Amino acid sequence: MQNDSPSEQGGLKAPLFGSLTEQLAKDQRWVVLDLGVANGEIINLLSRYRCSLDIADLPGIWPTLQQIDDPELLRALVEKLLPRREEEKADIVLCWDLLNYLDKSAIATLMAVVASRAKPGAIVHAMITFSSIHMPAEPCRYGIIDAEHLVQYKAGAAQRHAPQYSPKALWECLPGYDLEKAMLLRNGMQEYLFRVMKAGELARNSPQAQKLAYEDDDMVNLEQFM
Repeated sequence: MQNDSPSEQGGLKAPLFGSLTEQLAKDQRWVVLDLGVANGEIINLLSRYRCSLDIADLPGIWPTLQQIDDPELLRALVEKLLPRREEEKADIVLCWDLLNYLDKSAIATLMAVVASRAKPGAIVHAMITFSSIHMPAEPCRYGIIDAEHLVQYKAGAAQRHAPQYSPKALWECLPGYDLEKAMLLRNGMQEYLFRVMKAGELARNSPQAQKLAYEDDDMVNLEQFM
């Protein structure tokens, strides 16, 4: 994206993204699947660790993903777009805000393919516009200030309606995933960590059982997330 500008001076504290960087600091090799665009700040961060990075650049094709009604055609397209690794599957998947721009059927198809490209136990990070009825017209590019602070770059001032997916709505789209953690950020986005489950495994957590946290001193009614 060109001519984009940061939405928040000083960055956005994203504790769950920070918890992923803590995982990366462990002495092992990681495969990271980034569904977003190529980003020098992300590459520089991951270069500090033993990481292999695959970039899918799905924001550039999200209107097509949204418009395909046939689940089989959509699955075939997603399988073609996602980098393929026969020997190594992803340990960490970065969705950024992409899921906001897809309907629930498209989310289900996309994330089913993602699960097939990820190891059992892989962690998926996503951010959902929740408290606002509007969001940028296109998926944003996210940069890194430090291990726990992100900056959101918008392509322009245009906006569109935000579907405001609740944890329960996302849960219905992700049958192969367990909800690890969810946190309301200061900008009103809901930050998520999902875990890819093993075949035959039953989910340990559900939106109803998960205690949702909130960032800093923002007072929120947690019942609104159910």
